[in-house]
Amino acid sequence: MTKTITIDPVTRIEGHSKISIQLDDSGKVTDAHFHVTQVRGFEKFVEGRPFHEMPSLTARICGICPVSHLLASAKACDGLLAVRIPPTATKLRKIMNLAQIAQSHALSFFYLSAPDLLLGMDADPAERNIFGLMRVNPELVRGGVKLRQTGQQIIELLGGKRVHPSWIVPGGVSEPLTEEKRDQILAMLPEAIGIAWTAYEWYAEEVHKFKEEIESFANFPTLFMGLVSPRNTLAMYGGDLRVVASNGAVLEDHRQAEDYLSIIAEKVEPFSYLKSPYYKPIGYPSGIYRVGPLARMNIIDHPGTRLADAAFEGFKTLDRQSSFHYHYARLIELLYCFERTEQLLHEPDILDRHVRAQARPNAEEGVGISEAPRGTLIHHYRTNKDGLITYANLIIATGNNNLAMDRGVLQVAKRFVDGERLNEGMLNRVEAVIRAYDPCLSCSTHAVGKMPLEINLVAPDGAVVDTLTR
Repeated sequence: MTKTITIDPVTRIEGHSKISIQLDDSGKVTDAHFHVTQVRGFEKFVEGRPFHEMPSLTARICGICPVSHLLASAKACDGLLAVRIPPTATKLRKIMNLAQIAQSHALSFFYLSAPDLLLGMDADPAERNIFGLMRVNPELVRGGVKLRQTGQQIIELLGGKRVHPSWIVPGGVSEPLTEEKRDQILAMLPEAIGIAWTAYEWYAEEVHKFKEEIESFANFPTLFMGLVSPRNTLAMYGGDLRVVASNGAVLEDHRQAEDYLSIIAEKVEPFSYLKSPYYKPIGYPSGIYRVGPLARMNIIDHPGTRLADAAFEGFKTLDRQSSFHYHYARLIELLYCFERTEQLLHEPDILDRHVRAQARPNAEEGVGISEAPRGTLIHHYRTNKDGLITYANLIIATGNNNLAMDRGVLQVAKRFVDGERLNEGMLNRVEAVIRAYDPCLSCSTHAVGKMPLEINLVAPDGAVVDTLTR
């Protein structure tokens, strides 16, 4: 005989999902699952479309991180064209991707997770939000808002608008960077770097207050996957796939995008619309792996910029298996994104006007892989002789983390949830382990108005034993 707690929806994430927790008669957790309740239809309804429409179409998968899909899709289309895009176009694409990652990390850390980190997991939910933060630490909130604004402004200056820019195209980008826009972006960066470093220093002191959460927030051995540069530094746009075991052993090193099918397979579970990718050589479910900021910190030798490298030294002292440290890794990447943008803008050819390679379809298959804020993102297309899409496979960054999120929910629930004495703080920790991954389950439309939360403890006979409402 069991009881079930349902958390529906999970709050302060991007999109819609729920968590179910099964209890035995004594109120102890026996099982738990993370359910994604949205249906993704993009892989089917893009079939028959001209390949050159794919970046714009697939960007509509998400209104939070459209640039990530633009880039992965454009890279797959570069493969269909069988062209080498101009070096300046590569650098400009990198800058937009860095801006996308920075603005998304700022949203995740300061808006969605900082209320738990600063106000406490057990704080009143009416106060545990961005507005409660403003009353307690307005300077931290202003800094977070400024960092997100800076990332969005860079996207707008490059692409013409902040959401769904059409500037990234198959073969490169649609227009070069002007000297005026370059100087505008450069002028923003010193302040952004300073704010990011201040936030990092603050959090590096705070993180040690969360000993229990660090021990139980999806803290278990998994593989880690992401892109690395030839020097094994961060590679948010280019680079090759690397897979590293929990003990640091490198299982796959500098694998090309086209090899991903020999590394990754996908499993469908009945409790979620989100597929569960796994490391193919080990099999399912033992081939569980993680992607995103934590994974990227676990597969590199160092990030590759001055302040990010300094912050990375602190990260190396942590328990690097704990998903709680996605937050720490996210702040390191915020530093890296703005520092690396500054480096790229000082490249001598950054204003070169040759930014697009023109060609007809020259291949019938293309794979594009890029790092999204939440992790490695894969687009794989096949076309017919007329350049119309016949097949599309998308492995979304959040999907790569699905197995780890699901297992993490169970670990946290077993540590904190007592079905005989429910309280809101217990269940907030179950939600918080999902927030650590910053999952993006949304497309470009969202629910309007207040999103309610009701948690029911239901007895085997269907009677509601206890209810919490938010």
